[in-house]
Amino acid sequence: MFAIGVIAASLAAVAYGLSTVLRALGAQRAARTQGEAASAKSTLAAFTDPAFLMGTLLVMIGFFGGGVAARMLPLFLSQTIVAANLVITALLGTVLLGTTLRGRDWAAIFLVVGALCMLGASAGHEATTKASFTFHWWLFGITTALAVVGLVVLTLLKQRGALFGGALSGVMYGALAVAARVLEGIHPFDLLTLITDPAAWTIAIGGAVAFYVQTVALQLGPVNAVTAVLVVGETGGPSIIGVLFLGDKAVDGLQWMAYVGFVGAIVGAVTVAWLTTIDDPSSSTTAGAAEPKRRTPLLKGADTAT
Repeated sequence: MFAIGVIAASLAAVAYGLSTVLRALGAQRAARTQGEAASAKSTLAAFTDPAFLMGTLLVMIGFFGGGVAARMLPLFLSQTIVAANLVITALLGTVLLGTTLRGRDWAAIFLVVGALCMLGASAGHEATTKASFTFHWWLFGITTALAVVGLVVLTLLKQRGALFGGALSGVMYGALAVAARVLEGIHPFDLLTLITDPAAWTIAIGGAVAFYVQTVALQLGPVNAVTAVLVVGETGGPSIIGVLFLGDKAVDGLQWMAYVGFVGAIVGAVTVAWLTTIDDPSSSTTAGAAEPKRRTPLLKGADTAT
């Protein structure tokens, strides 16, 4: 079961990473077509873009892989592996967006990979899927409240909401992972139990808000920066909740390795985002500034100037 969980989390990381790049292409093209950085109209228009639609399909695959991993692995491991989608995004960006990775960028990527190996070696192989029904209700209530407040704040921030939107989508993805972990009615399958579980409602709300807010954020800011704050949100919260409330733990004697691996993965992910964002084309084209020199993107239309 442990190996299946690692494979599922890795699948989710690849799917999310490719999805982020494709949806960024589609969302930014839609925003340019509508003549505005981000709005409900431009977000809906993105659904007519083939790259965005393919990215949406990959999000669904990521949801499935991440949900399976959350039920089979400690959340601090499953979420950190999924968070490696930032590395996938950075690597794919060199092909699809025309960005360039330098020596220090590769060093940060290898830091993330090494940290993930440490986490994998130190994580316990048992993950409980049981939690009190009170926990289910609290998870649903807090997620709903954060979603409502977050959407209001994002609306007020308007064009300055890229990083906030990335963070909010990360928190929603994190809530989705916790809910998938404790969801009742999966094994054995019971449809009535499944649809009446507040954890299922959390998955629906968290998934919908995360997808919408991330799409808006990708229209407003650099892909790597948005993904970086998303990664912190989707990893930190669930990992803490897993340890405090769901019995997640490291192998006896290897707790230090788990701590170092977790911190290293987060620091490495944020470093990847910061370094690659320095020359991110979207950070300049969105604002209408001079465009930095970079390689020609593979996808035609990905680099259309505003």
